[in-house]
Amino acid sequence: MKSDKELSGELFDVARRKGTEAPFTGKYWNSHEKGMYRCAVCGAELFPSDAKFDSGTGWPSFTEPEALEKVELKRDLSHGMIRTEVQCKSCGAHLGHLFDDGPKEQGGKRYCINSVCLELEKRGT
Repeated sequence: MKSDKELSGELFDVARRKGTEAPFTGKYWNSHEKGMYRCAVCGAELFPSDAKFDSGTGWPSFTEPEALEKVELKRDLSHGMIRTEVQCKSCGAHLGHLFDDGPKEQGGKRYCINSVCLELEKRGT
């Protein structure tokens, strides 16, 4: 696990201060590579590439995590909205938010995750 001093400024802002990267700017918003997306802070396996889909929002979006035990969902009342925050269960890093506008045939969930909080471990082709 990286200490807070080892985190880049952007990763610290998002993971620790609950910031958000600008849409269509993160390294994974339009990535189609296969593998496992891990937490950029602690390395925990979070989202398989098979669960990634193009939501058109500008952030990496997933239908489900690797396992529900890998993430923690918390009520977020910031910015005058009611949302569900997604955190890494292992280290508490803020990852993004969960919305109910994902693909209906895959459960209808959209885990909207900041690219800066992810590291792709490439697997297969």
